[in-house]
Amino acid sequence: MEDVLIVGAGPVGLMLACELSLAGARPVVLDKRPEPSELPKANGLAGQIVDLLDHRGLLERFAEAGPFVGRAPGFPFGSVPLWLGGIEDSPLRLLLIQQPRLERLLAERARELGVEVRRGCEVRSLSQDEEGVTLDVGDGRIRARYAVGCDGAGSLVREQAGIAFLGTTDEERMLIGHFKADMKVFESLEEAGLEPGWTRRPNGRVLFNSLHEGVLVAAVRERGGVTGDTVTPEDFRAAVRRVLGADMPLDEPIWLSSTAAQARLAERYRAGRVFLAGDAAHLFPAGGSALNVGMTDAVNLGWKLAARLRGRVPDALLDTYESERRPVGERTLMQTRAQAAIDGAEGEDGAALRDLLAEVFAFEQPARHLATLLHDSGIRYDTGTEPAGRFLTDPGLAELARGALCEGRPVLLDLTGGTLGERWAGDDWMEVIRARRDDPPADALLIRPDGYVAWWGADGIEEAAERWFGATVTASPA
Repeated sequence: MEDVLIVGAGPVGLMLACELSLAGARPVVLDKRPEPSELPKANGLAGQIVDLLDHRGLLERFAEAGPFVGRAPGFPFGSVPLWLGGIEDSPLRLLLIQQPRLERLLAERARELGVEVRRGCEVRSLSQDEEGVTLDVGDGRIRARYAVGCDGAGSLVREQAGIAFLGTTDEERMLIGHFKADMKVFESLEEAGLEPGWTRRPNGRVLFNSLHEGVLVAAVRERGGVTGDTVTPEDFRAAVRRVLGADMPLDEPIWLSSTAAQARLAERYRAGRVFLAGDAAHLFPAGGSALNVGMTDAVNLGWKLAARLRGRVPDALLDTYESERRPVGERTLMQTRAQAAIDGAEGEDGAALRDLLAEVFAFEQPARHLATLLHDSGIRYDTGTEPAGRFLTDPGLAELARGALCEGRPVLLDLTGGTLGERWAGDDWMEVIRARRDDPPADALLIRPDGYVAWWGADGIEEAAERWFGATVTASPA
């Protein structure tokens, strides 16, 4: 019997596989595609996942594959620009990397950790009992103690587990594509008075932008336009022509797609031994958040599932995956619905709304709040004590814990420099690090493998270590 079967080898499934393997579990990833997709569905990562890749020691490797990593100088909120360059400590971090490169790097990391990825393996059905989960893959059956659906919007795992996917689907479809481009294309767009971003016309709106050299990102929303799931280059050019009233010099398409925005949230993230993560658990109607939330779902679940498989923690700890991550999905759904509403408001009323919000967003406090919302840095989990439950952002403390976090291990930081004596000792999973800090935030901090502070202060830390990690902290006289 396998430990965990992960259905879907996209960024979320591969990230989960890496996290499980790092924590000592043996995951197997199943994907119906015979080869990884080369479609650049996403152009980068924005949010807390960038910090987590840094904690895992992977950010430098991933940054080499993209043109930019660091604090985002700006970001669109709906179709209103959010300028963050003047906020020195803006929380929103950005890593520009196209999705095929991201998946290749995650697959490479998974191979380093010994993860098995089975491609061309389509799951047909799922059933579970008290001992495990059985997946029918057409030419046989595979059994595991747990299964995780990372298989996207049309998740078969979610359907077979009987989990409702509540929400709405936009009636208006958007055509989106990436086109090969040279400087002449951008010059022609400039001559036509089209600036980067959305251009609105009475019959719809068109997007032109570029995040990577030689690639033009284009999209068109046309009222009463293309309704099917497929789109041809001529469909795309014709839609642009109808909206703008002129042809645009679009070169050879790299890929094209027709999509309808959805706003959905799974009723549950867990059904017995089956879990959901990523697009299988939530769909957001505006861009920029899906990979961040999905990949941080994976980091939250991975260490907990591995600890349960190793017999370190009770089954109840697995329930904290839903209690912690579903509210994040709800909040992200709220802010992306707001973005979609801002973007979709038409006519003079819509223009007035966007103009006023542009004025409001120019002030530091609202800009900082939205940057925090987009980054997910305002999240606080209920770990049992204030001010614990927040992500570790202090650079000095993160550096102290870096070695253990790179290995996906929990950390107990003794910040008194050892004046508490040998009160605490680590075990084969949790590491104890002693260091002296001038004016430390607390005598001790308990850091979870996902970078969140599980406990704050020395009192009660033994019980917290047992609860979260099944770690017996040796208590000897100080």
